[in-house]
Amino acid sequence: MSALLGLLDLQPGADDTFVAPGYGPAGKRAFGGQFVAQSMAAAVRTVDEPKVPTNIHLQFLRGGAGGTDVDYDVERTYDGRTAAARRVRSWQDGRIITAATVSFAAPLPGPEHGRYGDLPDDPERLDKTGPAGPAPGLPLDEIDIRIADTGDGEAFVRRLWWRATVALPDDPVVHTCVALFVTDVYMIDPALRVHGHSMSDRSHRSGTTDSSVWFHRPIRADRWNLLESRSPAAARGRGVVTASLVGGDGLISATIVQEGLIAARE
Repeated sequence: MSALLGLLDLQPGADDTFVAPGYGPAGKRAFGGQFVAQSMAAAVRTVDEPKVPTNIHLQFLRGGAGGTDVDYDVERTYDGRTAAARRVRSWQDGRIITAATVSFAAPLPGPEHGRYGDLPDDPERLDKTGPAGPAPGLPLDEIDIRIADTGDGEAFVRRLWWRATVALPDDPVVHTCVALFVTDVYMIDPALRVHGHSMSDRSHRSGTTDSSVWFHRPIRADRWNLLESRSPAAARGRGVVTASLVGGDGLISATIVQEGLIAARE
């Protein structure tokens, strides 16, 4: 089994609890996207079709440990005819790591919009760059990442193209979870780039504190997707980044907002 699929292979316990494998070297902080993806994977297992995820809001309460298994518990907050809600918490060694809420709804007919327009690049013609810094918590041999940033200062835009390079099943939940995994790849970095810094230069204490994702359309993680992000505001040691996840057809699949710590080091 691939590393990506292994991370989503949650083992069920009693009363809507699950155990998920850790990833990354021991002694290092676990990658935040792992907890977002696994929280979704745990919540989905308690919801019946035809309801599908519409949004997830996750708080990072403390850093997780790489390579250590994670315990998840799911609270069935609400079950209606067309909608459902779940609360998910993650734990390592009895210490809470994240808390999330996840909403589900059955697809309904209605007006649609959300076309990005002409895509700015052909990812096949871009160099393979990987993430914008070291990433020990990522299975980099299973995710092709190509970055084509533009602008500087407040006009800085991160354009991160990505796709999974391992075979994925047709299960739409798997594709959604893989996408959630990728959404935390140096996502808060644009808030520092506005000021000429970056997460990798370690000039500031940085990391995601909150992550919210709204899903609009099905995602195919084994095809090229564009994660385009920018930072509209930062103050008091925290920055906000907004992003669109765009499929190869030019339609916006998801909208992401993250808050992160960007505090100057003393």
